[in-house]
Amino acid sequence: MKKIVFILIVISVATKLTAQDLHFSQYFNSPMLLNPANTGMLQDANWRAGINYRNQATTIPVPYNTFSIFSDFTLFQNKWDNAWIGTGFAAWRDVAGNGDLALTKIQGNLAAHVLTGDYTNFSAGLGFAYNQRSVDFSKLTYDVQWDEFTFNKNVSNQENFTIQKTTFTDLNAGVNFSYYNNDNIFFKVSIAASHLTQPVETFYGQSNKIGIRPIANAELVYKANDNIILSPSVYYTRQKKASELVGGTTLGINASGNTLSNLGNEIVIGFFYRNKDAVIGMAGYKWKRNQFLFSYDHTVSQLGVANKGLGAMEVSLIIQGNYRSNEERTRVYGCPRF
Repeated sequence: MKKIVFILIVISVATKLTAQDLHFSQYFNSPMLLNPANTGMLQDANWRAGINYRNQATTIPVPYNTFSIFSDFTLFQNKWDNAWIGTGFAAWRDVAGNGDLALTKIQGNLAAHVLTGDYTNFSAGLGFAYNQRSVDFSKLTYDVQWDEFTFNKNVSNQENFTIQKTTFTDLNAGVNFSYYNNDNIFFKVSIAASHLTQPVETFYGQSNKIGIRPIANAELVYKANDNIILSPSVYYTRQKKASELVGGTTLGINASGNTLSNLGNEIVIGFFYRNKDAVIGMAGYKWKRNQFLFSYDHTVSQLGVANKGLGAMEVSLIIQGNYRSNEERTRVYGCPRF
């Protein structure tokens, strides 16, 4: 009975994590997770690299820590007049709870980008991922370790296992359509889906299929004047009975003293709202093609009673560059900031 109860608890926690899946409040700064069609979709740059870190729910017994790194590159942009290829990889690590229930995901992406007109672009991408889910039972406590006052970890838990692991592969796909007017507007609509193969994720041989997760995103970049750039966006995803809707905007303020440009400096502030869950504030800095952004989630749902409103802290760093310092794109997006 002890093992059955424990297994049910682990399965319940794993199910909740799967429903949440990997996610960031700064979804727009995790392009490879958002849509594989974003791979190699760069303005005035040949490569991009980034890191994301999210520390969530530290005031309740089961905190989440999510870390990611990614990098993508453009190919053939100087050989093909109206198209190029994007390729890249990303790795994510998500850890929760005293038993270190973890998900490690490594993904490779490939995307094709075609300029369909003077002001439009179409992109399509695929992502193939290897996943490992694990839990460390030795870090948990059992009833045999209860000494009537506390759980004594020096007492044997009488179990013959320590770390459980399960692995599975996964397939993601997506498309983007972009419009830009070579002056002050850039607009993009993105549709993607994760877990297309519905892989089985289980420690105990059960038929626990991961649900297909559709993802929709729309964003607008608008250069209001030489000192301000507005970047409103919205993000929606759904997996089985769980869903997430986030929307808001960032505001870029000229900090270079000159006209705003893709190589200028900006102070960035932002405000987003996750439906029925959290208010998200952001602040950061852009210099040349690089950006650092900090965000904080203030919980407004019923969970706020338990965590005192302390939702999550998140940071991201993205850097971009060219293969050679004097290299230019054959044709570039005419948007104020990509």
